[in-house]
Formats: sequence, structure tokens, C-alpha cells
Amino acid sequence: MPMRMRYIAFMETLARTSLSERVYASLLGAIVRGELAPGERVRDTELAQRLGVSRTPVREALLRLGHEGLVESVPGSHSRVAGVDADAAAQAYVVAAALHALATRIATQRLTAADLAAMRRVNGERARALRAGDIGAAIAADDRFHQVLVDRADNAELRSALERLMPKVRRLDHAHFLRMDPDASTREHDAIVAACERADAAHAARLVEENFLAIGEVICEALRA
Repeated sequence: MPMRMRYIAFMETLARTSLSERVYASLLGAIVRGELAPGERVRDTELAQRLGVSRTPVREALLRLGHEGLVESVPGSHSRVAGVDADAAAQAYVVAAALHALATRIATQRLTAADLAAMRRVNGERARALRAGDIGAAIAADDRFHQVLVDRADNAELRSALERLMPKVRRLDHAHFLRMDPDASTREHDAIVAACERADAAHAARLVEENFLAIGEVICEALRA
């Protein structure tokens, strides 16, 4: 194949990959935020029309979301957004707690003054969003807080595992995050930063794990009710 033809084929593949990623991110966000609700049917034709794309990237995105446990297929019938239940939620939060604790344990000795300042600033943003009842902003701030630790841990396997798991956790958070006591939750995050400032990796990791488990307990109770 001539060089120009190979270049064109490469660019077309790149453009298609980029489109598939955008469609995936859009559908993932809609599921996490509850815009596509648990149990809701998802049809590739309708989603393609809504997103202004062909059916191919939508099918690819739905297949990927199916592998991640967020979309399920009913044999011989249709696809739908996966449901949620207390047992599955408990399992997700236990694993998320352990992974984030591991990230914290690795990251604590590597944190810079700028990292710690960013965590304190983001915790303030998170607290204000919780008090204002802005769940999207609160969760986004919570993500940024813990992402400082994940980034500083710099472990590709850990990052990959969290990227697969956290959408399930955040979908539950969007439904129940405001059940938490904003002041108590903010103090928990303050304590995490304080432990990191002392370079006490074991204590910081334990606090992070307890924080995720506490959120999971609140959400599991709500699901059982």
C-alpha cells in the first residue's frame, strides 16, 4: 500500500477510535449520573440519533459497557442498563476502599506541598458543594481529591482497576451521596490530609479505607430500605 494510502487509513482509524471513545464517555456519564436509569432499555438506533452518530460506535460503546457490568443483554430481546442491589454495592465499595487505601499507602511518601495544598483546596470545594446540595460538583471534587493520591501512586495496574470499578461506585453515589453528613465527611477528609502531611502512610490509608466503607454502608442501607 502506498504511503499516502496507509496514512489516510491510519487517520480514518484514529478518527473512528476517537469517536468511539467520545460515545463511550457520553453513555458512561449518562449511566453514572442516572440519566439512563437502572433497568432502562437502551437501543443503539435511538442512542445514535440522540448523539448524532452512526450505530457502529454506539454498539461498540454498549459492548464495552456490557463488559464493565453497566449494561446487560436480555437474550433474544434487548439491552438495558444494569440494575443495582445492596449486595453488589457492598462488594463494589469494599474493593474500592481497598484499592484507594493501597493508592494512599503508596502515594503518601511521594506527595509534594502542592499536592497537599490541592487536596485541602478540593476538600473545601467538596464541602461547599455538599452544603449547597450540588451532588455533581461534590462528587467531582471527591474524585479530584482522591485522584491526587492515585496519580502520585503512579501504578498502571491500580489505575486500570479503579477506572473499571469507580463508575459503578459513582453511579451509586449520584443516587445517595447527599445522605452523608457534610461536616463529618469533610472532617474525615481533613484527617486524611493531616495524616498525609505527617507522612503517616498506614494511618492515611486506613482513613481512606474507612471513608469509602462508611459511604458504602450508608448507600447499602438506603438500597435495602
